[in-house]
Amino acid sequence: MPVVDEIREANLSYASEFEKGDLPMPPGRKFAVVTCMDARLDPAKFLGLDEGDAHVIRNAGAVVTDDALRSLIISHHLLGTQEAVVIAHTDCGMLTFEDEELQDRLNTDVDFHAFPDVEENVWSGVKKIQDSSLLPDSFAARGFVYDVNTGELREVPG
Repeated sequence: MPVVDEIREANLSYASEFEKGDLPMPPGRKFAVVTCMDARLDPAKFLGLDEGDAHVIRNAGAVVTDDALRSLIISHHLLGTQEAVVIAHTDCGMLTFEDEELQDRLNTDVDFHAFPDVEENVWSGVKKIQDSSLLPDSFAARGFVYDVNTGELREVPG
């Protein structure tokens, strides 16, 4: 069975018991997460989140790109979030290549945001959030590295 058929079947089962259609649009715990798209990460599980608790923004490497920052700005100004966490992880695929290598391979100048150091990437993202002129000084940001072997979060010191 194709994967899309499997997920449609799973969705029908989920929808048949769905009782959360009355959740408000703003996240209940007033925070946002920027994390990696890696399939080994389930932020709802490792952060103890339920539907409606937080905004979760995912991309390759948990990079605070202009688009991730755009989402955080909307999250704060229109939906009331007051803080963000940037969560990268050990054994990240973004450590395995350099932008130039992939750009040459694909004959493009797209910035893929590869990085050589996970903690440095996290701190760079936190700093970008803190330095944004479109977020108030009161908007808090902290960074963490999730260990894919233990499931633990380790804070990246600023």
